[in-house]
Amino acid sequence: MTRRGLFLFAGLGLAWGIPYLFIKVAVGELEPAMVVFARSGLAAILLVPLALYRREVLAVIKRWKPMLAYTVVEIVLPWYFLSSAEQELPSSTAGLLLAAVPLAGVAIAFFMGRPAKLSGINWVGILIGMLGVAALVGLDVGGSDLPSVLEMSVVVVGYALGPAILSRWMPDLPGVGVVAVSLAGAALIYIPVVLFTQSWPSAWPSAQVTVSIIVLAVICSALAFLLMVGLIAEIGPVKATTITYVNPAVAIIAGVVVLGERVTVWTVVGFVLVLSGSWLVTRRRRERATSAAPEMPAAQLE
Repeated sequence: MTRRGLFLFAGLGLAWGIPYLFIKVAVGELEPAMVVFARSGLAAILLVPLALYRREVLAVIKRWKPMLAYTVVEIVLPWYFLSSAEQELPSSTAGLLLAAVPLAGVAIAFFMGRPAKLSGINWVGILIGMLGVAALVGLDVGGSDLPSVLEMSVVVVGYALGPAILSRWMPDLPGVGVVAVSLAGAALIYIPVVLFTQSWPSAWPSAQVTVSIIVLAVICSALAFLLMVGLIAEIGPVKATTITYVNPAVAIIAGVVVLGERVTVWTVVGFVLVLSGSWLVTRRRRERATSAAPEMPAAQLE
């Protein structure tokens, strides 16, 4: 990997590893719907002008049906449930549970009629990954937080389904345009949600919450996507998918160092098992993939 590639990889790993920390801070004062609206709206303000300049918006809007589906499953629902779950779950646990997205991707491909040909090592990976999730949910999280774990399952499925929709119905659409339009669409959808649920804050949030929203929108969403585009151009889409295995480690470190979250033995066991399982599940696909490799999960602009 070139020096530029290493810089982009490190930047993206950080940008996609810290959102859980800042979501945890934001939901301390703001309702989940308001967090999603503020984050998607500000990110859209930054990316839509760029997409317009590149003349990528019209082509995306013409494919509005799959774009609407993508926006709902990749941003509208996952970002809300992630924010809601983090009202109870540690940010590090939320980030680690999302490492199971590649496992969900196998099931999504099966139900969409495009099942991957799994080798024995892939099946071993599925089993190991499931054991890791079981260790986290049953031995680390605890029964009192199971509703939050169910919310995280919605996030995992959404993040696995979004790229599948892109790959099947919109593989030819420009990336910046897709993300800009989806962020703008999510913000528009959340306007009535915020008003109807009275999620608008009665007072201006504290400085740390305001900074958290700005970081989520600017760094974890808008900048992260641009870094992803640059990384794919530098090292290719196949090698770029390895960023998935860096994000949970960053999430755990950030949660421990900044928020003082505890790390149990089961956190470590779950971390090793989930990441090992996800790596084994995607191993053969990544090794044999060509330029038509799957898209990076764009909503990990989370």
